[in-house]
Amino acid sequence: MNRDLDDISDLPFITGDLPGIGGQIKAEPAHFVVEEIPLYDASGEGQHVYVHLTREGWATRELQERLADLFGIRHSDVGCAGWKDKHAHVTQTFSLDLPTADAGDVARRIAAELPVQVEWARRHRNKLKTGHLIGNRFHIVVLDPHPQALARSEAIAAALRERGLPNFYGVQRFGMHGDNAQKGRAALLTGRGPRQRWLHQLVLRAYQSALFNMWLAARIERGWFRQLLAGDVAKKTDTGGMFEVEDAAVEQPRFERGEIDFTGPIYGHRMTWAGGAPGALEREILEHAGVTEPMLRQAHLTGSRRRGRLLVDDLTIESHPQGVLLAFSLPKGSYATTLLREMMKSEIDLGDETDA
Repeated sequence: MNRDLDDISDLPFITGDLPGIGGQIKAEPAHFVVEEIPLYDASGEGQHVYVHLTREGWATRELQERLADLFGIRHSDVGCAGWKDKHAHVTQTFSLDLPTADAGDVARRIAAELPVQVEWARRHRNKLKTGHLIGNRFHIVVLDPHPQALARSEAIAAALRERGLPNFYGVQRFGMHGDNAQKGRAALLTGRGPRQRWLHQLVLRAYQSALFNMWLAARIERGWFRQLLAGDVAKKTDTGGMFEVEDAAVEQPRFERGEIDFTGPIYGHRMTWAGGAPGALEREILEHAGVTEPMLRQAHLTGSRRRGRLLVDDLTIESHPQGVLLAFSLPKGSYATTLLREMMKSEIDLGDETDA
């Protein structure tokens, strides 16, 4: 194991055998369109008002705070399903704890006082919380790409449909200066970190994400990305159920059909470890980092598992007057940058873009 935290932005490509299209993104918000795919519909009754709106130039947290201030409620009384990029054209839903207000009046007031477009407002029983979504749809224009960008992007898209897309955490996960993982490691090893509880948890999660990226990079480099191994903890893509792979040859056809995927470690003291060779790799990553399970327990990191491969069957490519238009959807917690870097063959820095 010779990969360190300094290497987290230098990850392997799964389509490294194909030339990229180069180019640039996000010259304007209309070139980076994001739309939430909801987990459920608003029922029409309940104490919360769900407001589905389109905005540009707002970080999600900034808009949450403005909505709370507008209606005189606590910031914590405004919920959302996921954090979205400030420099994008974003459509997402917020919930506001307003048990007596008329939903139509709420919509009209927001439209009148904030620079957003309100699509609809309806009541629902519960507050929206992080993760209450299926994923996001993206329409992204890559500007000024290589002259053969259309052919190159179609070749890369075909390869991704066949091979799958590595579910790396995007560079934006690690903060504006890219050092949140280093801060998280220091906090974990010393037991000390940022005094603010939310910031302490943020840097610890960044370090967990960096360790996952290191694990996935190692799996790719060992040639294990396109196959299941005995001992893998596999996840069913329809139900989310997980099980340990006993006979890889038996399960491989299901993996190739996209019915199951291998998962990787979000390290924590309650995490389910893989067995066999996959489990040995997981422990090797943690040992190389100098982290022990008691440290994870001390930091209250319970851990979980994350899909290592994404399926991008709906990826489409179109010519655009200024370049190439990519359209695709990703499940929650995944990053558009993982696909963009495969297409462009360059590291992407989207500033404050967040996970889906």
